[in-house]
Amino acid sequence: MRSIADILFTQGFGSRRQCLALIASGVVCVRGEVITDPDAFFETQDLTFEVAGVLRRYQDKILIALHKPAGYECSVKPSSHPSVLRLLPADFVTRGVQPVGRLDEDTTGLLLLTDDGELNHVLTHPKRHVPKTYEVCLAHDATPAFLAKLEEGVVLRDDPHPVHALKVSLLGAKTIEVVIDFGRYHVVKRLIAAAGNRCVGLKRTGFGAFRLPADLASGKWRVIDPKVIFAP
Repeated sequence: MRSIADILFTQGFGSRRQCLALIASGVVCVRGEVITDPDAFFETQDLTFEVAGVLRRYQDKILIALHKPAGYECSVKPSSHPSVLRLLPADFVTRGVQPVGRLDEDTTGLLLLTDDGELNHVLTHPKRHVPKTYEVCLAHDATPAFLAKLEEGVVLRDDPHPVHALKVSLLGAKTIEVVIDFGRYHVVKRLIAAAGNRCVGLKRTGFGAFRLPADLASGKWRVIDPKVIFAP
């Protein structure tokens, strides 16, 4: 059980004083009832509530799937382009969600964000080998020799040990799907270049067992269960 004031605070609706002001203004509802007592207690399991007409579900920790458009940086403090955090509601940002890994500014597709530091560590630690799936548009046709190099292994400039894709699928003459389980700076683009082609378009379509939903439009997000990342 937690007070509604504490619930709003932990869910990112501002400082404690701001949360008290929201309650006093009559914009907080639980099960259709306006709550004006900041000390009203509720069971948080399966709790849904509204703030200014926006429905939220109480979550101790949150995991978000965002369909990242081009032109956004995966940084809290971006240098030359807007942060992906601009695409999220303010309460999510206030509670401290962070990108799980990074996508380049010009890369689109599935980006996970969470305020669960332990989960973020699990999903990004090299020893975990969590697979990521990408759709790659190529400058030149994907020849059998090129595809073979991706699967057999190529050497990147900063590593003498060959690296390879877990799986490569041909989607079109100049479009392939690549699955990798390691991360490096510009790794997919460099992998493609080392195999003798050039990446002209890159979209992440999967993270672990989770695939970018077909109905999740560019720039939109949804809350997901971490279990879907690790599903068999």
